[in-house]
Amino acid sequence: MVVLGAGSSSRLGQPKQLLEYRNKPLLQTAVDTAHASAATQVIVAIGGSAPEVRTAVDFGDAAVVDNVHFTTGCSSSIISAMEVIDERCDGFILMLADQPGVTRASVDALAETAAQLPLGVCRYEDGIAHPFWFHRSVFGDLADLHGDKGVWKLIESGRHPVAELTCAGTIPPDVDTWDDYERLIASDQ
Repeated sequence: MVVLGAGSSSRLGQPKQLLEYRNKPLLQTAVDTAHASAATQVIVAIGGSAPEVRTAVDFGDAAVVDNVHFTTGCSSSIISAMEVIDERCDGFILMLADQPGVTRASVDALAETAAQLPLGVCRYEDGIAHPFWFHRSVFGDLADLHGDKGVWKLIESGRHPVAELTCAGTIPPDVDTWDDYERLIASDQ
């Protein structure tokens, strides 16, 4: 399991990893979901505000990777995380730190549904979204990605079969702006 929490939160204006959600930092929610899943390894990529994030988040036994290239996009965090993936793993699930509505159940179901295919996605009522599955057979493709939308380009390329897990409900909201955060908090009331 790889959790992306390295962003600089430029649109928000403060570290979104540290925004309070259910009495803990937003990133902690994703880390807790990853640990609760059936994943045998949890890797968390951090970058923006790394010292503060390390202090505020309990990573447990997760491998924490400092992505010094975090300003170049999510792909750099994935590449950083792949450097420490256990060689016995068949692949990994990718989660976002700013999408607290992703559940352990969907993570585990995706891993089971997509295990034998190169790619896996969650299909919600309103579209495809995280978490994603990447089999070891596409690690070379992942290593060549750049920017924020690299994984989407790989998924949509048609070069590899993509398993789809049907998930109830709409795409879990993510937090990119202060308005997103306020909507998240309001929806949780």
